[in-house]
Amino acid sequence: MTGTGLAADAESFRWFHTVDLPERIAAGNGALAWADVEPLGCLGLRTPAGSWTFVPRDGTVDLVEGEESADTVVGLDLESWLGLVSDLDTPPAMLYTDRLEAVRGNPMRFMRWEPGLRALFHGRPVYDPGTVDLRDLDGKRLDTSRGFRLGDLEGDATDARHFLSTAGYLFVRGVFTADEVVSMLEDAAVLAAEAVPGDQESWWGRNAAGDEILTRVLRAASRPHLAALHGDPRVLRLVSMADEPLAADVDQGTDRVTVLWKHPDMVEGLGDLPWHRDCGMGGHALNCPSVVVTICLTTGSPEAGELRFLPGSHRASFPFVDGTDVAAPEGESLPITAGDMTVHYSDAMHVSLPPTSVDGPHRISLLMAFGPETAGHHRGGRHYNDALLGAEDGQVENIGRRLAT
Repeated sequence: MTGTGLAADAESFRWFHTVDLPERIAAGNGALAWADVEPLGCLGLRTPAGSWTFVPRDGTVDLVEGEESADTVVGLDLESWLGLVSDLDTPPAMLYTDRLEAVRGNPMRFMRWEPGLRALFHGRPVYDPGTVDLRDLDGKRLDTSRGFRLGDLEGDATDARHFLSTAGYLFVRGVFTADEVVSMLEDAAVLAAEAVPGDQESWWGRNAAGDEILTRVLRAASRPHLAALHGDPRVLRLVSMADEPLAADVDQGTDRVTVLWKHPDMVEGLGDLPWHRDCGMGGHALNCPSVVVTICLTTGSPEAGELRFLPGSHRASFPFVDGTDVAAPEGESLPITAGDMTVHYSDAMHVSLPPTSVDGPHRISLLMAFGPETAGHHRGGRHYNDALLGAEDGQVENIGRRLAT
């Protein structure tokens, strides 16, 4: 089910481009997308049912049948096209699962077109920091680096709820004791020792010296104390700050908790993540709104490899961009230390930057997801991020490197 009434067939493909999408564009979606896609040139999408080109022009986006006028043309199957227009599939997911053909031009332009396509298809605005409403309950500018305490989450917790709803993330200090953190680090060390490249339950990369480096273990809920975190009252209280009732996905089994390790001098893999949304591999229409809870076990300083957020970005779209790119936003840095906890909406753009120091400790974190009852996988898979696990050696390719091969 897609919720669009469309099917993955030639009739739906033509009706969408001749009737449905033109109506959405005329209703304002074209103007919503235009400013972001105007510098990108014309994009052509080719399927077995035909080709259409998206042409930014005169403050909107026109549709032209065929692909002759397109600067960039990519090919995809009809099922992937249907996922794209249903907000269930994404360009990066198609690339990582070899469902994308680079016909003409640079396929990274297709990646860059994603916010514009979401605006055209779904009326979702493109992120503009100048128009984001970031005011607190008194109407003043929100302090986007603010840290809360557990006591601030008691009662109706109006300030905390407003902060999460407005910024898209929430930072809570001193949630777990030093002894609890030590216990979690011990579990993380056991999981690291058990991880094997290519086990389909861990992510690996390489540093500048060519060493194979573990960056994530997905099966952390195999450790009973880590699995129990999903029922920890402190975690559940934090999740309850969301505007919607959310729960842990019990179907994920041992994948319900992830451990993340940051390392310096990484040159391959996804140890350092670009600006991204957690539903960037697909499933937005099924799984959002959802949130990710992160527990810091060491430090979240820039020297350790910090996590930054783009305030208010959970209500809009923002393009894939590497965190060290000159065009990348700065975002908001939070003074996170061991025992602190954050929660963020999966749609909130965030970046995992490389450590600025070779000296440790570097950041080690636990991650847990909570979603709605509709959560699932429209293609029947285990998890959307499994698209990253194709390599036999466990190495997770950076998207730019994958395009270059």
